[in-house]
Amino acid sequence: MHYYSTNGKAPLATLEKAVVKGLAEDKGLYMPERINPLPKEFFDEMSQMTFQEVAFRVAQSFFGEDIPADDLKRIVYDTLAFDCPIVKVEENIYSLELFHGPTLAFKDVGARFMARLLQYFSSPTGEAGRGVVNVLVATSGDTGSAVANGFLGVEGIHVYVLYPKGKVSPIQECQFTTLGQNITAIEVDGVFDDCQALVKNAFMDAELNQHMRLTSANSINVARFLPQSFYYFWAVAQFMKMRCSENEKMRKSLVCCVPSGNFGNICSALFGKRMGLPISRFIAANNRNDVFYEYLQTGEYRPRPSVQTLANAMDVGDPSNFARIYDLYGKSHEAITKDISGATYTDEQIAETIRQCLKETGYQLDPHGACGYRALKEQLRPGEVGFFLETAHPAKFKDTVEAITGQPVAIPDRLAAFMRGQKQSIPMTKDFKDFKSYLLSQ
Repeated sequence: MHYYSTNGKAPLATLEKAVVKGLAEDKGLYMPERINPLPKEFFDEMSQMTFQEVAFRVAQSFFGEDIPADDLKRIVYDTLAFDCPIVKVEENIYSLELFHGPTLAFKDVGARFMARLLQYFSSPTGEAGRGVVNVLVATSGDTGSAVANGFLGVEGIHVYVLYPKGKVSPIQECQFTTLGQNITAIEVDGVFDDCQALVKNAFMDAELNQHMRLTSANSINVARFLPQSFYYFWAVAQFMKMRCSENEKMRKSLVCCVPSGNFGNICSALFGKRMGLPISRFIAANNRNDVFYEYLQTGEYRPRPSVQTLANAMDVGDPSNFARIYDLYGKSHEAITKDISGATYTDEQIAETIRQCLKETGYQLDPHGACGYRALKEQLRPGEVGFFLETAHPAKFKDTVEAITGQPVAIPDRLAAFMRGQKQSIPMTKDFKDFKSYLLSQ
């Protein structure tokens, strides 16, 4: 399958080129030239399948023309060495827990898949096989840890994690600044949008690209965002197992709410819907960074500097994947709003939701999941069943959550191990010439 650019001015790319390059020559994001629908038989059998089996079938639809089945199966099964369970929170409202991977965040799925796919392409004959591949990734929180741990120790790949100084939680910071080996953390004196701009500018700089092979592991990379569709299909499979007698009714009434920052997560779900995923509609839950919410209301997309909030991984003022959603729906505001509604919450509302949910249901939300839970609760209609994405373990925001609830949050052993490491990071201004100079010295 070939991949085209959302800007429409770059030549078509193979999957290998799209993964290795990350961003198209015209600064657009790569899109598959077509989306293959899955057969009815697949959906009829989903309730009897494992997570890995479901994901492999979905992966074949995306990547099966470019990767032999045995290799793709190995990549998928190795990626998904953990579960993403559906947990009931209250009547008709469920949490899809995406924090059971190595770094306790949803991005473990996409990051682990991309690491294995890039390693697959790093054969002597592959495009990525000509020297070290340097992965640049900007993070507002969980992306950095998921990518760093997904690529840790992978031969022939070096990862540079750019993060905004003082704007990620201490626990998140520990997960990518203490690793060493082939992981370099770069602490940028700015906000997430500055980090993302540095990465994009690096891809467009001819001198840098002559000096070193660059790719991205942000959700702008097709190998990062497409695999995230796996767990939406798995969520539906779990609902089918729970509600077998109501499958047809459920297919017409299932609603999904996605806490949204750079919009790669909900974008992968929308691709899934084009493949036949039986989710009737989606809700994109924002914090105060409500550029997409404003677009839904007005039809005007007006990016602006991000604002720091409790839900820091969603602090994005110019979400990259809006371009993909806009392209997917033929640039039609009407078509987008038919499938997606929005919500936006202040820090005070997020804190209130965390307290209230714990008190009334006993379920502990993290700040991002709180946005998803509240939006779903407010917008769920009679007769509908909904699930929201609990995108990270509450312990990753231990101080914030404990200050809100007054209740202790236990730290899982995996997280505690990161916290015992020693921080190693490179200070950096938000000026591209400084970042370029640093990379040229490597």
